[in-house]
Amino acid sequence: MKLKDKVAIVTGGARGIGEAIVRAYVQEGAKVMIADVETDAAEALARELGAAALAVNLDVRDRDQIAAAVKRTVQAFGGVDILVNNAGVFNMGPLAEVSEADFDRQFGVNVRGLLFMSQAVAGQMQAQGRGGKIVNLSSQAGRRGEAFVAVYCASKAAVISLTQSMGLELIKHRIFVNAIAPGVVDTPMWDHVDSLFAKYEGRPLGEKKRLAGEAVPLGRMGRPGDYAGPAVFLASADSDYVVAQCLNVDGGNWMS
Repeated sequence: MKLKDKVAIVTGGARGIGEAIVRAYVQEGAKVMIADVETDAAEALARELGAAALAVNLDVRDRDQIAAAVKRTVQAFGGVDILVNNAGVFNMGPLAEVSEADFDRQFGVNVRGLLFMSQAVAGQMQAQGRGGKIVNLSSQAGRRGEAFVAVYCASKAAVISLTQSMGLELIKHRIFVNAIAPGVVDTPMWDHVDSLFAKYEGRPLGEKKRLAGEAVPLGRMGRPGDYAGPAVFLASADSDYVVAQCLNVDGGNWMS
């Protein structure tokens, strides 16, 4: 098992890509704290997985909640070796309609939350003195702009930049920081995305999702399970010469 005796925190771990990563980490021998605002779903997943998993309510915009989640993980499992910054939110609309509240929400979760979650866990890792792994979830939206998606694209570009800066700083402590950039992924979130594209591009419901899948060179949208293997790789010793990189996992949609 690649993660035997390791301890991980996965934010946004109750559903979608986060849930797939949680399941893979437990299968690979890790103990996992499922940190999510969807407390009921997180607790249900933890009960299903047994003693290797616990759940904690966490809004990554709240630094007190971050500190409490890290403390609970250390108390329950003895430390933290892996952090997956998976929590994220999406919205879109014309530039003229972007509100301060929407900007603050997307950057608050996707960027601010990731930064301060990483700060807290990196501090714990340094105190432990055994290094660690941080895996950030960016997006192909962070590789390029897209009409109507300015704030989300900018937030995910910031994730890539933070990954590079944190990775170069923290590697001296043997803390490896890398990212994954998913493409279009078939989760309940994409049904929301599809409905917004229908609104702003005048499309029938379901058309944008269908076209997005057909445009992937592999021929389909991603599935949450497609991200489990890359997340295990970046959390394991297999990636011990990978530093400050962003891995595209998108069926060939973007090359960089």
